[in-house]
Amino acid sequence: MNVYDSENIRNVVLLGHGGSGKTILLEGLAYAAGMINRIKTIEEGGTISDYDKEELKRKFSIQTSVVPIEYDGIKINLLDTPGFFDFSGEVYEALSVADAAIICISGTDGVQVGTQRAFEYCKEYNIPCMVLVSNIDSENADLIGVVEDLKGLVGPQIAPFQLPLIEDDKFMGFINVVKNAGRRYNPDGTYESYDIEEGEVDDLDEARDMLMEAVAGTDDDYMDRYFEGDTFTQEEISTALRQTVIEGETIPVLMGSSVMRYGPHAVLLAIKKYFPSPVKDNVIWHGVNQKTEEAYVAEYDPFKPTSAYIFKTVVDPFVGKFSLIKVCDGVVKPNTVLYNAEKDEEERIGKLYVLKGRESIEVSELRAGDIGAIAKLNISQTRDTLSTKATPIVYEKTYVPTPYTFSAYVTKKRGEEDKASAAIKRLMEEDLTLREVNDKENRQMLIYGLGDQHLEVVVSKLADRYKVEIELVKPRIAYKETILGKVEKQGKYKKQSGGHGQYGDVKMSFEPSGDLDKAYIFEEKIFGGAVPKNYFPAVEKGIVESCEAGPLAGYPVVGIKATLLDGSYHPVDSSELAFKQAAKMAFKAGVMEAHPVLLEPIVSLKVVIPDAYTGDIMGDLTKRRGRVLGMNPVEGGKTEILADIPQGSLVGYSTTLRSTTGGSGTYSYEFSAYEQMPVDAQNKVLEEAAKDK
Repeated sequence: MNVYDSENIRNVVLLGHGGSGKTILLEGLAYAAGMINRIKTIEEGGTISDYDKEELKRKFSIQTSVVPIEYDGIKINLLDTPGFFDFSGEVYEALSVADAAIICISGTDGVQVGTQRAFEYCKEYNIPCMVLVSNIDSENADLIGVVEDLKGLVGPQIAPFQLPLIEDDKFMGFINVVKNAGRRYNPDGTYESYDIEEGEVDDLDEARDMLMEAVAGTDDDYMDRYFEGDTFTQEEISTALRQTVIEGETIPVLMGSSVMRYGPHAVLLAIKKYFPSPVKDNVIWHGVNQKTEEAYVAEYDPFKPTSAYIFKTVVDPFVGKFSLIKVCDGVVKPNTVLYNAEKDEEERIGKLYVLKGRESIEVSELRAGDIGAIAKLNISQTRDTLSTKATPIVYEKTYVPTPYTFSAYVTKKRGEEDKASAAIKRLMEEDLTLREVNDKENRQMLIYGLGDQHLEVVVSKLADRYKVEIELVKPRIAYKETILGKVEKQGKYKKQSGGHGQYGDVKMSFEPSGDLDKAYIFEEKIFGGAVPKNYFPAVEKGIVESCEAGPLAGYPVVGIKATLLDGSYHPVDSSELAFKQAAKMAFKAGVMEAHPVLLEPIVSLKVVIPDAYTGDIMGDLTKRRGRVLGMNPVEGGKTEILADIPQGSLVGYSTTLRSTTGGSGTYSYEFSAYEQMPVDAQNKVLEEAAKDK
C-alpha cells in the first residue's frame, strides 16, 4: 500500500442502525475501487470487515473494523462500526479518529433509532456527514419519504444529490442533481450518461433549487447572482457544496442497491469531492504538552514533532496485539522509539501496518492524518498517546460508555476461575466497556457490559478464543442485615474433652448504633472483673467475625452497637478462643431476637427516553419499586426521569428498556444509600437464600 500525505487522506466512519447496510456498502466500495473481485453478502459471510467468528455466527458487526481503500489518488480509511447499541463503545472509538461520516439508512425500513443516534454522534463530534439510502431497488423503497423524514429529524440541510431513475417500474439509474444529468447503470456498477427529458423525474426541480440555494448561501456575490436569475458554473457549484458539506450546512443524500453494485462508484467520488482531509480547519485534536503544561492542538503537520493517539486495541490469541493509531502530527516510522508521557515510559516501535479487516499489510511509514497499527506494544494501551520525549503530548481521551448491565458468573469446570479471570482481562484490553469485579463481600465474580447481548458475546468469545467456559448466573445483590430492636443475651461456650477445657461466658446487649456506614460499635461495661480485660479483644473479634455473615440470611451486618455487660471466666479453662466463640453465640441469638431486617442498596437512576414512552417507563419503574423523584425536558423531544430504585430491581432492566423504547432509551445510575426492605420483598429474598443453603 502506498504512503499518503494528509491532504490525500479521508477518514470516514460508517454509522447507522443495525442492518442498515454499512458492511455491504463497504463491500461495494472495495469492489468499485478494484480491491476485491466479488461482493460477499452478510448471509454467506466472509466480508472484509466482519471476520470475527462471533460476527460470522451472528450475522452482524460486533467490533469496529478499519479498511483502507485507494481510489483516484486518495486513501479512504473506512471505519465500519456495529449498529447494535450493546457495542456502542466500538462506535465511540471510531468516532474519535473519524473526520467525516456516512450514515446508512435502509430504503425499506426508513429512519430508525440508530439513524437518530448517528446524527447525534456527528453533532457531538462536529464532523460532516452524508446519507446513503440502501435497498433503493426494492419495490418498497421510498427515497423521497426517507428524505422528508430526515428533514423532520435533522432540518433543511438534508439535500438529495441523487434521485432514482425508474424505467418500466424498475430501478435502472439515477439523476445526478448536482450536474442535472441522468446516469444509467451498467451491470458492473459503473454508469454512463442518460438523457432525461424535462418533467421526466419527479422532485428534480425542487431538489435542484435546494442545492442552488445552498450554493448561493456560501458567498454574497453568489446570493446576488442567484436572485438575479443567473446560473452557476459546475466548478462554482462543486466548490461551494464542498464548503457547505464540510461546515455541516448541507447533508448530501445518495443511494445504492441492496447488493451495493449500484451506488458505491458515486459514493467514492462524493467522498473525494465533499469530505475533508485531516488538515481542514474543522478537524483538530486537543491535548496538553506535559513539559510546558500548555494546551496543544494537532494540525496534522508532517513537519511537527511526531505524536499519535491509540484509539483501539485488537487482541488475537494467535497473531498477538495490534494497537490502532491515528497519527496526529509528524511521521511514525518502524524501528524507532516513541514516548508515553502518561506512563513515563518509552515504547519501541517495531513494524508498522495498515489493517484491512483481519489482514495486516506492512508499510514503511504513516504520515500525519493517517490510520494504521503498531504490533505488540508492551506498555501503552487504548486511549494512550505516543509522542517524542522532547515534546511529550497527551491528547484528550475518547469517551467510553459506562457499563451498567451486570451478571455474576461461574466457571463450568472447577479450578478454572483464575483462567477465566485472566481471559476476561485479555478481552478488556480491546473492549473498554467490559469490566470484571471481584465482589468479595458477596463471594461472587461480576461481569459488567452494555447489555445482555454484549455479555452473551463475551461468554462465547471466552469459550472460542481461550477455551474456558463460564455461565452467567443471577447476581447476589449486596444486601445487608441490621436490627431495629434492643436485646440482652448471654453466650456461654463450654467444652470439656479431658485435660484443659474451654470456657467463656459473656452477657451482651445489642441495639441499633444509628450509623449504617459502620458494621458495629463495641463497648464494655464490666464491673468487678467478671471478664478480665485481656479477653475484651477476643470478644470484639467474635463480633467482627459475626458481622461478616449475619444470622438472618448470611449477608454482612451493619449498624449494630454491641456492649459487653457481664460474664464469667475460669482461671484454667478460659481462653481467647472461648470468649470469641461465646461472643459469637450471644451475637447470633441476640440479633435474631432484636427484630432483624434486610437492607437493600438504593441507586439514583436517570432514564432518558422520547416523550412518547414516558408513561410506559414510569409504570415499569413503579412495578420495580422505584420512586420517581422528578422529570426534566431534554433536547430533541426527550424526557429525563429521575428515580430512586433498588439495585436488585435493575437486573434485566437494559433489555426491558430497549424493548419498550425500540432502543431509544438510555439509563445510568449511581449508588445512593441503604434502606430497609419492605416485608414482602424481604421474605422473597429470605426464601431464595434458604433454597441456596
